[in-house]
Parts: sequence; C-alpha cells; structure tokens
Amino acid sequence: MSRPMPKMKTHSGAKKRFKRTAGGKLRGRRAYSSHILEKKSPKRKRRMKRPVAIAAPDRGRVDELLGKGR
Repeated sequence: MSRPMPKMKTHSGAKKRFKRTAGGKLRGRRAYSSHILEKKSPKRKRRMKRPVAIAAPDRGRVDELLGKGR
C-alpha cells in the first residue's frame, strides 16, 4: 500500500507578512520603512505606511512560501 505525499506547510513568517488580495495579487509591507526615519520626509513616510503589491520577480518565491502549488 502506498502512502500519500505529506502536505506542504505554509511558511509561518510569510503568512504573517504577506496577504493575498481578492484579485489574487500579493500585498506586503514597503521596504526601508522601519528605521532611519529622521532623514526621510513626512510625505515619504506616509506613503510607506500603505502596503504595496509584491514585485514580479519576488512573486513566485512568496507564492511558494504561502503554499500555492505550481
């Protein structure tokens, strides 16, 4: 009797950092937004608060961590 393959687990760190939108896109926190904020303008810091779409080159990697099979 053959046993089925074990299920892939979702990466715990990734599920806390990324979220899939209703349209299937990935959203995450913007880079460079957590420290050395004194020299950044208020406008730039406000923009950094909002989540952004994950860049195309990184999308495949994040999909894999979130458990989207290929």
